[in-house]
Amino acid sequence: MNRAFRVAISGSYGNYNLGDEAILKVIITTLRKSLPVEVTVFSRDDQETRRLAGIDHAVKFGSLSRKETEDIIRRQDLFILGGGGILYDLDIDRFLREPEIAQNLGVPVMVYGISAGPLERDLSRARVRQVFDKADAITVRDRHSLRLLEEVGVRKDIAVTADPAVLLEPEPLELETILKAEAIDPGAMLVGVSVRELGPAAPGLDIEHYHRLIANAADFMIDRYEAEVVFFPFERRNLDIQTSHGVIARMSRARNATVLKGDYSPGQILSLLRHFKFAAGMRLHFLIFSALAEVPFIALPYATKVTGFLEDVQLDVPALEHASAGEFIASVDRSWSRREELQRQVRQALGDLRERALRNNSIAVGLLTRRPA
Repeated sequence: MNRAFRVAISGSYGNYNLGDEAILKVIITTLRKSLPVEVTVFSRDDQETRRLAGIDHAVKFGSLSRKETEDIIRRQDLFILGGGGILYDLDIDRFLREPEIAQNLGVPVMVYGISAGPLERDLSRARVRQVFDKADAITVRDRHSLRLLEEVGVRKDIAVTADPAVLLEPEPLELETILKAEAIDPGAMLVGVSVRELGPAAPGLDIEHYHRLIANAADFMIDRYEAEVVFFPFERRNLDIQTSHGVIARMSRARNATVLKGDYSPGQILSLLRHFKFAAGMRLHFLIFSALAEVPFIALPYATKVTGFLEDVQLDVPALEHASAGEFIASVDRSWSRREELQRQVRQALGDLRERALRNNSIAVGLLTRRPA
């Protein structure tokens, strides 16, 4: 063909979320390694999304009429929905609107490396069946999502792949400059921590309970290992930062804890994590980044997408709802003493996960190249 393939991508983009930015970057990068591609992204914040390298066009959700949206989508060779945890009751109509338009216009649709749930409303389940059964390909990043979509009644074949972010590459970082700007002691035993706010993907999260768990565990690591604890706000809006400070406010060793203040790319965060000795957290992509940086970690899984990743790397899945502070601290201590073993275990599992993640791209390329431009 004489022009680049046109691909539209829709997901949870423009939310200032480092995990979603990593997913989008990898989708575009892997596509462009295979084919010449012109990319249009549907985003909550089109200006923020345009800042990301490699994006040709960005469209703000809800800013266009249906006809204007149709005019954009009908020019595409492929519409990608995903990746990430985008399929849950609250926002189901927003995420399914554009792929449904693409299907009505005859544009191939791929559901790309997503997670699903919670899906409890009958109307949500019916909408998912309606759109997904007409999709040209569906991949999910964990078996929990496969089982849920089958339970919902989706009859289309579903492939279990992996989160695209496991293919993220580190980016250059001026470590000394950043540590100085963040007031982090470069000689300290650095421990990374990640928390998350209550949200639609985690409607049953007990904030008080998990704040106490993490605060007590952070105090323990500071006392026991002479660590300095650094909180990584992956959702860079105020809520994630406020939640981190909320945990620090419960700590007795708060002077040994800090929250990252800078605006870093996913690749830079990955580079920064390489200088940490241990990690403990909730957000899926903080755990994925820790694994990629070969930092041993312990998780507090609040959703099945986190549980699915832990199962993929063959790590224990602690029960967030029922764990006491003493039990979680004991888990931290066991994991700390097994750091080298955990590094080897995760490193070995990542090879398989990367191969599975590349299947997402192979399927997308197949849909593009078999369709006449």
